[in-house]
Amino acid sequence: MEWTDDLEDHYGDRAFGGSVGLGAKPALLVIDLINAFTDPATDLGTDVSGVLDRTADLLEAFREAGLPRYFTTVAFEESYGDAGRFIEKVPALRELRLGSDAVEVDDRVAPVGDERVILKKYASAFFGTDLETELTTHRVDTLVLAGVTTSGCVRATAVDSLQHGYRTVVPADAVGDRAEGPHRANLFDIDAKYGDVVETDDVLAEVGSGTPADAGADSDPEADCDG
Repeated sequence: MEWTDDLEDHYGDRAFGGSVGLGAKPALLVIDLINAFTDPATDLGTDVSGVLDRTADLLEAFREAGLPRYFTTVAFEESYGDAGRFIEKVPALRELRLGSDAVEVDDRVAPVGDERVILKKYASAFFGTDLETELTTHRVDTLVLAGVTTSGCVRATAVDSLQHGYRTVVPADAVGDRAEGPHRANLFDIDAKYGDVVETDDVLAEVGSGTPADAGADSDPEADCDG
């Protein structure tokens, strides 16, 4: 028996875990798939090749549908004066220096054209960034989250996404973590309270059907990722 079986019944009986689905204008947010996190040789990294593969599938589908795509990275000045207490709690973050290869998006899911990479300093992609302005400008109503880590930046962004009024969807096979336990526990929490945890194929089927793009056709697809 899976450790979540009893919890699913417990939460389900108490009306947790409803479904929000994709809205009229979903955007894909690729969270922190940067070299420091995708290279197992680094202190911060782990093997997330499966996550990269599934994220690449999502990127292809969103590009073909003309739907917005965004990326995030996290990087700090040489002085680390912009890292606050975060750098004290996680000294390994010292690898993430502005301008270094460590903070570049992994080539396997690299941005193309005018796809923006949003610089953040903390876990949530909303905190201290202009992500909300981008989403409002392009009339986005749904965020599909891919990337790492499930227990850190993905979860923090999922919570903030809900709090900013967005439908939130997390394909379980397109996010990853350094260990299975935190990954699964946080997916359970996200699905119970903050967003829909689905499979990448579910998102691909809906995006590929053309429904979200058609519903959002009042905006110019070529402008969806303009800075």
